[in-house]
Amino acid sequence: MTQAVVLMAYGSPDRLADVPAYYADIRGGRPISPGHLEDLVERYRRLGVGDGHEPSPLNEITEATRAALEQALEIPVFTGMRHWQPRIATAVEQALADGVELIVGLVLAPHWSTMSIARYRDLFEAAVAGRAATRFVERWGSEQGFVDLLASRVRDTDAHVVFTAHSLPARVRAVGDPYEHELLETSRLVAAAAGLDDWSFSFQSASPTGEPWLEPDILEHLAELHARGVRRVLLCPIGFVSEHLEIRWDLDVEAAATARELGLSLGRIELPNADPAFVEVLAAVVRRHAALPSAA
Repeated sequence: MTQAVVLMAYGSPDRLADVPAYYADIRGGRPISPGHLEDLVERYRRLGVGDGHEPSPLNEITEATRAALEQALEIPVFTGMRHWQPRIATAVEQALADGVELIVGLVLAPHWSTMSIARYRDLFEAAVAGRAATRFVERWGSEQGFVDLLASRVRDTDAHVVFTAHSLPARVRAVGDPYEHELLETSRLVAAAAGLDDWSFSFQSASPTGEPWLEPDILEHLAELHARGVRRVLLCPIGFVSEHLEIRWDLDVEAAATARELGLSLGRIELPNADPAFVEVLAAVVRRHAALPSAA
């Protein structure tokens, strides 16, 4: 049976001129505040996204990860973006055009949520529409290789480690969404593997929607840590795997500014990006779901 992978990611605008269309896609027809749009454009501008044709760092990293995963698996891997080009449906059509009989769907996000991974799955399955067999990877945040990779980046630090992940509207708790549980489980596994005693968890990147989001927020958490006497903090974003706006702005700009005001020393780990060790984690997950032979 011929096989392929559709590697899914959130997507990112390549140019400032693309930001309004990108934001409109995220909003899905909901009203857009001109102020919020202006703020988003300014954030991308300050992070170096220009009006030319420079690739987005996130899109570049996703492509590097795709190419490395394809080499590791020795089967085709197609990129599909949830909110940008190429779309998930486009990636599926490319796979089907190659005569693929089994498509594995894999999202570059480790933890399941009804508001994130479930939506990728819906887009993926709708695009396939029964034209091929499918396997969908719902979660991989507890994979030993992923845990070990993150542990290697926080081990031997003398700082208080804060694990972070993207917040979601607090209403996910009412439906029993496992997102929080899975995030805390990954945090505990990484802390144990790294021998950490001094760690905590917080959310980041809540959107201004007017409803409560999961807490504690990283900016408030930094203030709480300072009040407890903590003076050195290392951020470990376990809910993210590559450099993008939520990392480079929310942590490297906003959290860093809050830390300076508080007199905290703040650092963060390097994200997995296309690290060979991380690519091998993804490859192992795909091999298991597609019943592919293990790497020699």
